[in-house]
Amino acid sequence: MVYKLYGTPGSLYTAKARSYLIKQGLAFENRSIGDAHYRQSIMPQVGRWIMPVLEAPDGTLIQDGSVIIDTLEATGQGRWPTFPQRPRHRVISQIFELFGGEGLLRPAMHYRWNFDAINQPFLKRDFIATLAPGVSGEEGEAVYANASRRMRAAMASFGVSDASIPAVEAAWEQFLDLFDAHLAHAPYLLGGYPTLGDYGLVGPLYAHLSRDTHPGQIMKQRAWRVWRWVERMQAADLDTVEYGHPEPALFADDGVPDTLMALMRFIAEDYLPDITAQVGFVRQWLAERPDLEPGTNGLARPGDRAIGKVALAWRGIPIEVGVLPYRLYLLQKVQDAVAAAGDASVGTLLEATGLTPLRDLKAQRRVERKGHLEVWGAWLDGAA
Repeated sequence: MVYKLYGTPGSLYTAKARSYLIKQGLAFENRSIGDAHYRQSIMPQVGRWIMPVLEAPDGTLIQDGSVIIDTLEATGQGRWPTFPQRPRHRVISQIFELFGGEGLLRPAMHYRWNFDAINQPFLKRDFIATLAPGVSGEEGEAVYANASRRMRAAMASFGVSDASIPAVEAAWEQFLDLFDAHLAHAPYLLGGYPTLGDYGLVGPLYAHLSRDTHPGQIMKQRAWRVWRWVERMQAADLDTVEYGHPEPALFADDGVPDTLMALMRFIAEDYLPDITAQVGFVRQWLAERPDLEPGTNGLARPGDRAIGKVALAWRGIPIEVGVLPYRLYLLQKVQDAVAAAGDASVGTLLEATGLTPLRDLKAQRRVERKGHLEVWGAWLDGAA
């Protein structure tokens, strides 16, 4: 049984799903979204140009890295459990899925698109080869120019500006130092094998921040253990030679080392202002649309991802970011894990790391997935 994964090598969201397939030993083929089959058959079914899309052997399509992992994990085919059973570890893994895919977009986009003299020779060839296989010359240049223009506009919508760049770089270096220190004690986020949090982090850390020329050099020079973790997340085995091949087990007794606590405090500082502003915008947006039908997203073009922009202060700097309901979809998974835990130790952990607001930041309606799109569920009790 062989799956087909449609995306590109340099795609953050594709990297998350690809790493999962590799580590779990699931047979698959990499396919490009420049493939004619994607354009002619896959894209019309998912309703928008988006990646990744996984095509199952029976033709079933699964869009979105988080949904791909959820769906395949339920089949029991993998080598190691992606969702930890212990309550604190389960919540932590969901937090890092949210932060990895959404909270690290600023450094991912900055280090890709603001260093053209170093990055562009690699990016140009890479984008043309994967978006338009076989194309060259002026046609290839046009393909890259169009992709570059769209991605630079997206970078601005994530809050990267001349004013914020120094803080983006300082925050990224802080994260590298903290993650490197944590990896001194364990090969993966929660111990001896990868869990959901690792797959959340590997998207930006592989596709942009290690694979691209300039940030890859920074990672190699500043945080060798992080570089090795990125390599490890692309290996079919656990690849733990420098740790003496420990038993594939998570930290004992639902344990949370100090180095992991430090990473969580970093998330509280770096990402809470952003997700708080996003939820606030969504609440106002929904309040202005009391008649919005469940199962729809209220957008003129349903395939769009953003519903507006919100201003906030991030690390003391005014920025403006696009508001994506998808982020609330991942936030809900954190909250569902907290609710399911029924364990006081989870609340204590969130309080100690400054992440208690993640439990309580909610809109009046849940974000659901229908027809490969994010849509709004019914009004919650008392919210209409």
